[in-house]
Amino acid sequence: MQDKDFISYEYATKTVKAKNRAKALDMYEAFGWEITSSEVTVTGGVTLSMKRDRKIPHKRELIKLERQAEDTFSAIDKLNAAKTLGASVFAYIFGCIATLVLGGGMCLVMLTENNIPAFIGGIMLGLAGFALCGVNYLIYKKLAERKTKQLLPVVDQTEEQLANVLERGNDLLKAEII
Repeated sequence: MQDKDFISYEYATKTVKAKNRAKALDMYEAFGWEITSSEVTVTGGVTLSMKRDRKIPHKRELIKLERQAEDTFSAIDKLNAAKTLGASVFAYIFGCIATLVLGGGMCLVMLTENNIPAFIGGIMLGLAGFALCGVNYLIYKKLAERKTKQLLPVVDQTEEQLANVLERGNDLLKAEII
């Protein structure tokens, strides 16, 4: 009978955003995980199924580094979302106000009969509402650009921290192979 080397594996599944799939693959491979499958979820994410040897050397250190990397990875996601969050909130509120101004102009035009000043005022108010709706996008872009400039150094620094953690994890894996 043949002697076979038996390897017991531990398994894990992680769901990440589709745009972060490649980064997540690199991250988990740096800690000894082998990706067995990748499936797209209904919500637009990707579920990664992984396995790794249960008796991997330096397992405790790898788990600690893996958690640290996952925290850093989620911090990068939050920072990227923060780039447009404030601008989006402003744009929604400003857009609602601009729509109310436009609607007020329409009401003045439609509800007044034989009142020329109200009719002209309604047209002017409606045009002002249209102008505010058009300006809203430009303001949004400026606010998002300003916030992106503020957060870009922080994102770069956090990505550098993640790269360092991944390198340490990969070094731990290679330490026993050589």
